[in-house]
Amino acid sequence: MKSPLGIGFISFAHGHTQAYAEVMHGYDDARLVCAWDEDTDRVNTLCERFAMRVCDSVSAVLADPEVDAVVIGSETCHHAEHAVAAARAGKHILLQKPMALTLDACDSINEAAKQAGIRLAMAFQMRCDPANQCIKEIVDSGVLGTIGLVRRRHCIGVCLVPEFVNGPTNWHLSAEMNKGMFMDDAAHPADWFHWIFGKPVSVIAEIDNVLTTCAPDDNGVAVYRFKSGMMGILVNSSTVMVAENTTEIYGDKGCLIQNYGDGPSCGAPRQADAPAIRYMVYGEPDWRVPAIPVPRDHGERIRAVPRPWLDAMLHDAPLPADGNDGRVAAEMVLAAYEAAETGRRVTLT
Repeated sequence: MKSPLGIGFISFAHGHTQAYAEVMHGYDDARLVCAWDEDTDRVNTLCERFAMRVCDSVSAVLADPEVDAVVIGSETCHHAEHAVAAARAGKHILLQKPMALTLDACDSINEAAKQAGIRLAMAFQMRCDPANQCIKEIVDSGVLGTIGLVRRRHCIGVCLVPEFVNGPTNWHLSAEMNKGMFMDDAAHPADWFHWIFGKPVSVIAEIDNVLTTCAPDDNGVAVYRFKSGMMGILVNSSTVMVAENTTEIYGDKGCLIQNYGDGPSCGAPRQADAPAIRYMVYGEPDWRVPAIPVPRDHGERIRAVPRPWLDAMLHDAPLPADGNDGRVAAEMVLAAYEAAETGRRVTLT
């Protein structure tokens, strides 16, 4: 495709899209063209900041011949409507997570993208993080042996933050717009599991309000079983303000520990030489410490999302995460909800 690539935005309701606009505004091979948002004050402010035109409708963004691709950051309940329309207009897509609130909606997005022949990318920033890429390389190398147990924690603290609960992006707390906070944020560790270990075969779970009542749920734990027999424990909370340890991986030849892998842990006090990752091969005298820096903040991962998406379109590079990945993450989270609601193990198809 031609460079610079023309980029349009369909809603800045999801705050990560503002970070995408900020980073792409500095790229030579991308040009921010126009944007629509139901919140006129928000879109006017951001379009002025990033020298974009304001559009009065989604269709106006999609009809603009200068727009080659769109970033969709609308409320989750609108993802299918907006992504299907963008695909039918022939625009490549970067879609915020979760992909949609139902598997039927995910399927409609993927089918529209397939029929239109466009590149559909999911905004899963964990795949763009050097620490997580290093973890995948270590696991794939076999140095840890056969993996038996993995715990992955991904947390935020928004349900304890009055400015969020009562602020302009509190649509995240709505059952109609977003189902629940586990649906919203567990998509990230669900995709992490799928990316590194493949799709699980079943899940048991507990998801509920534990500390707050501002959302349909604020804490959840899901235990996935994989074809190998491996147990994957996904911990997701919206009431964690500070943390450190993010990931534990235990194999029959070694173990791996990751720290500072989410927002609360990136903001936690730490020693200057604290490692992002360390792993031990059983029988060796000390930990191996890859030369992976701890991110300055969690926003560093978020700001890393646009680059590989643009490279996929401009240089025919592979997408870090596509529509199939988005559907699997949604299926994993929805299955966990079903398991929590029924008290039974749920099989994934």
